[in-house]
Amino acid sequence: IDERLFELPHFSDIHQFGDKLTQVKQWTGSEYKDMLKVWLAALAPLLKGHSNHLKFLKSVTDFILIAGYHSHTETTLRYLQDALCGISRNIYLFLPYRHNQSISKIPKIHSLFHYIECIKEMGSADNSDTEVSEATHKNLIKDGYRTLNKVDYIPQMLRWET
Repeated sequence: IDERLFELPHFSDIHQFGDKLTQVKQWTGSEYKDMLKVWLAALAPLLKGHSNHLKFLKSVTDFILIAGYHSHTETTLRYLQDALCGISRNIYLFLPYRHNQSISKIPKIHSLFHYIECIKEMGSADNSDTEVSEATHKNLIKDGYRTLNKVDYIPQMLRWET
């Protein structure tokens, strides 16, 4: 995957992950959104002969991007429903990788089936991500760490931030 991402053409508004993607330990919301823009191009050649897997990933990408719209119409909600149908149709492909062979107890998957209803009742789902709180948390952690003596810093950080 790192090699495929490294080979992708450079575009001005697309984040370049270089050849270290698989070494990332934790993703921020903005890195995750940047990855959504390129993962189909990176994974498509690796999924030759597995068109349903690729369809699943496209449906997931479509769902995430459409769900993040600032406003919705009946048409965009239909697109969201189409993406959800694509997810439902192909999610079974990943059951062999689950220890209990079930997806029924994955809250994030279950929540997808309530998005359209929630959007209709409460408006758009934009700003339902964690980007703002992640950025704030990151700055607080850095500020806290700078004030410490760096010896046995975890207990100090826990006391500092609370």
